[in-house]
Amino acid sequence: MDISEARPDTEAARPEDLLATEVAAGLERLFGLFRSLAAPSGLSLTAAATLATLERSGPCRLTSLAAREGVTQPAMTQLAARLQDAGLVTRDPDPTDGRVVRVSITSEGQVTLARRRQARAERLAGLLDRLSPDHRAVLAAALPAMDALASARRDDVPDVAHQYS
Repeated sequence: MDISEARPDTEAARPEDLLATEVAAGLERLFGLFRSLAAPSGLSLTAAATLATLERSGPCRLTSLAAREGVTQPAMTQLAARLQDAGLVTRDPDPTDGRVVRVSITSEGQVTLARRRQARAERLAGLLDRLSPDHRAVLAAALPAMDALASARRDDVPDVAHQYS
């Protein structure tokens, strides 16, 4: 569907605003699908996302990790403690400032994350098989843009973590 056809009631809107609206709506639908693809593992979506961030970015200060994941620092402290109790992360004093806690993913955390991804991929493969070859090609072509969007700096995104705390 052409973005300009997506919302006829917003004819005066700028094309980039329409794109942002459609991407946001699409992401909401994909998040629902994403959650439904997860096998029960005892990990919340936030816990899995935190492990993925640590795997991708390496050891991280607790406060930075909270900001990256969009949660409050006390919530991240509790999550990191639960993940540590499960053997999925370690929490250590920062070598340059002992007051600061750095969180790192463990090898068990990496294995857990890999298993979770594999289970989702297997379930997603069945859904992808139902799509036309054209739709699969469009999805494949969109992967670099999706990665760029996910990797975009979040500095100009409002801090919503503290709005609900």
